[in-house]
Amino acid sequence: YGGGVAGRQLARAMAHSYDMRVVGFIDDDPKLQGQVMHGLRVFSPDGLDALVRARGIASVLLAMPSVPRQRRLQILAQIEPLGVAVRALPSVDQIAQGKITLIDLRELEVEDLLGRDPVEPDPGLMSRKITGRVVLVTGAGGSIGSELCRRIVGLRPARLVLLDASEFALYQIHAEFETQGLLPTQDLVSVLASVQDVDSIRRVMHTHRPQTVYHAAAYKHVTMVEANPIEGIRNNTYGTLVCAQAAIDAKVEDFVLVSTDKAVRPTNVMGASKRLAEMVLQALAAGHAGQTCFCIVRFGNVLGSSGSVVPKFRQQIRQGGPITLTDPEVTRYFMTIPEAAQLVIQAGAMAGPPGGEVFVLDMGEPVKIRELAYRLVALSGLTVKDEQRPDGDIAIRVIGLQPGEKRYEELLIGENVRTTEHPRIMQASEAYLSWQELTDALEHLTCAMQNEDTATVYSMLKRLVTDYSPSSGTAGGGT
Repeated sequence: YGGGVAGRQLARAMAHSYDMRVVGFIDDDPKLQGQVMHGLRVFSPDGLDALVRARGIASVLLAMPSVPRQRRLQILAQIEPLGVAVRALPSVDQIAQGKITLIDLRELEVEDLLGRDPVEPDPGLMSRKITGRVVLVTGAGGSIGSELCRRIVGLRPARLVLLDASEFALYQIHAEFETQGLLPTQDLVSVLASVQDVDSIRRVMHTHRPQTVYHAAAYKHVTMVEANPIEGIRNNTYGTLVCAQAAIDAKVEDFVLVSTDKAVRPTNVMGASKRLAEMVLQALAAGHAGQTCFCIVRFGNVLGSSGSVVPKFRQQIRQGGPITLTDPEVTRYFMTIPEAAQLVIQAGAMAGPPGGEVFVLDMGEPVKIRELAYRLVALSGLTVKDEQRPDGDIAIRVIGLQPGEKRYEELLIGENVRTTEHPRIMQASEAYLSWQELTDALEHLTCAMQNEDTATVYSMLKRLVTDYSPSSGTAGGGT
């Protein structure tokens, strides 16, 4: 699909393929329709249904790397009922050296199925707290942390300090930047450390004197944190406290916490621990942060991150099913990793003294996971096996909500929300405890954690995070 340069290059690359034989082009341009290119006829999209039946077509390859997202969605909607597999070329900037090969073809990702065009980043906001500054990123090897680092490198920081507790993740991201050579070797520093280690974090802050810190380190998998609540709180809440206090001591100017929609009316320990981390920064900002400006950026699921639902569905489809759904009504917000990273940087740039702002990213419309599964099956050239189609290819099995999992996710706590200078970033007003109240409570929580008294840990979480309501099936839910 696409008779332009990309389509012609792809057809040439496939000329000697043993796996696929090209039978023609589809193109939206009436001037091309009916012509012959490379010995292949160009057809109109209107005849695609008949063409699939007449020629026994098994796959449609989308060779339109520059097409607007809205048009791509229309094309996919047209192809979806035809029972053919769909693969696509990535965007122009993702194709190596502009020359297209079969290796460039990829399976459809969920971003191909979402009707959302990214807003071009504001260069002024992007560079405001990065260009010419020393920048530290915690969790630098993770999904969001690594993408933040990629954006930061392109914005010419004076130095970039990568911090992660995973040796392999840290090695990977450091090696990537070394190969690119975008920063002089002496201005790219990798630190292997845990955000829970007070001495290590204090030493890093005082040695490198960052001016901007992006705190992306966190345990984020709901079921894993639910099974290890004390470690989850220790890393997500106390790790944030350790980094924040070290930042104050080192006179860091800006500190941005990467948070989550699961911190809103949380039903799991992961969300409650992140909400408590937010409250730590809010209390510090209102209390005695000195010259450090703290802010929080909250958003939903990012596509392609570790544990993302789409790779799991893909694997289940390849294995012949079944696709496992926790609940037919589950909905989620999705955003691409690059868009999330850009918006985190821009939101952080809008924070100002005294700080404590909670920025919320516009995630677009929520997606029903069941419908996403159906679409992925259809665009793999297969059919769902259900009551209407008992002879279908892929069954869908409902396994029940996992401990701590929500049917629907939210991004705001209160109703007091205002717009900002960026169309996709809002600011929420959230209630929080004073620094004195919070520190007293955290001392009690620390004692309970040291004694591995999980009952008291859950009780303290409920008292501190007043909207925390553990779902049934979790230890905190009492079942």
